[in-house]
Amino acid sequence: MATVIRDARALDLAAMLAIYNDAVLTTTAVYDYQPRSSEQQAAWFKSKQEHGLPVLVAEDGGAIVGFASYGPFRPWPAYLHTVENSLYVAPEQRGRGIGTALLPALIQRAAERGLHTMIAGIDATNEASLRLHAKFGFERLAQFREVGWKFERWLDLAFLQLMLGRRAA
Repeated sequence: MATVIRDARALDLAAMLAIYNDAVLTTTAVYDYQPRSSEQQAAWFKSKQEHGLPVLVAEDGGAIVGFASYGPFRPWPAYLHTVENSLYVAPEQRGRGIGTALLPALIQRAAERGLHTMIAGIDATNEASLRLHAKFGFERLAQFREVGWKFERWLDLAFLQLMLGRRAA
């Protein structure tokens, strides 16, 4: 069965929460230590809806296998046309093309909204995510050394950027 990319619904929150909390607890994809609660996930989703920000899910065989969104890059008004993306895939689905289905759909939403650029902050050792973003035209621009501490080690954070109006077809 093919993976379907669609807008998230409230019924998807539990599955998205499980995927996100796995990333918090077992990966360096999120520089956080504590899993989100159901209430925090619901508040996050409500905020996205109130601000007109997309939350997309990848559904395969009726199961949510990944999700993606974007939000403000920084809180000041001059950054209005720049967003930062986030993308998470269920652990048993990683490497199966879920990110390849989600990311272009998210980029398209940003471009349709008239946004200028999309930023991705990715742990510098997350080769799969770095390759995924490069595949869709993101350029690696910066790496901040030892800005995070997780799993008893220092983490480097890479910043990638996609100019939405200038990407190749």
